[in-house]
Amino acid sequence: MTLPLADALKGQLIVSCQAPPGDPMRHTDTLVRMTLAARAGGAAAVRVNDPEVVAATVAAVDLPVIGLWKDGDSGVFITPTVRHALALVEAGAAVVAADATARPRPDGSTFADLVEAVHEAGALVMADVSTVDEGRDAAEQGADFVGTTLSGYVPGSPVQTAPDLALVADLAAAITVPVIAEGRIATPAQAAQALAAGAHSVVVGTAITAPTALTASFLAGLDGQGDTEK
Repeated sequence: MTLPLADALKGQLIVSCQAPPGDPMRHTDTLVRMTLAARAGGAAAVRVNDPEVVAATVAAVDLPVIGLWKDGDSGVFITPTVRHALALVEAGAAVVAADATARPRPDGSTFADLVEAVHEAGALVMADVSTVDEGRDAAEQGADFVGTTLSGYVPGSPVQTAPDLALVADLAAAITVPVIAEGRIATPAQAAQALAAGAHSVVVGTAITAPTALTASFLAGLDGQGDTEK
């Protein structure tokens, strides 16, 4: 299963169709329509949060679904337990994305436990990491894809404002598992740079699917221009 999906995603765009708690876009039907729009634009896969949204997306969109389940807002909260992972498989996710950092998981399990359970259930695993060592460990534990999703968001990982292309390149050189670039990719040029750095695929979220955040960024730019003119 890994090879056909990996082949289908090579050099392609994956669109992350999510909305944070409290955002007006955080509604299952709205998020599904977002995935349909991504499909119409040519996305090769979508990344969505929560089993309910995964199931609705699988029913509506003929694309591979990378599912995750954010539970909490600190520590390991991206698909933190085996229970969360299996719920995503049951909902129809082709790939389960999960935090694969070295931090302790709330149920005392390991990332390897999650990988084994997901594989036994018939799905693949995308490891969300923040460093080369984490990516190497995740690959050794059986991850089918390794993503740079958590670069800059985990203690010990330098905070950055742009895509971590150095991590993409280092991971691509260190492991044979397909590397997926994700995090702060804001322009088509940056997406192309990620592929040139060695990424197998590129995930873009906010720059495509977050009107609230995009509106705020434009407003911040206008405010900054006003300050300059003063």
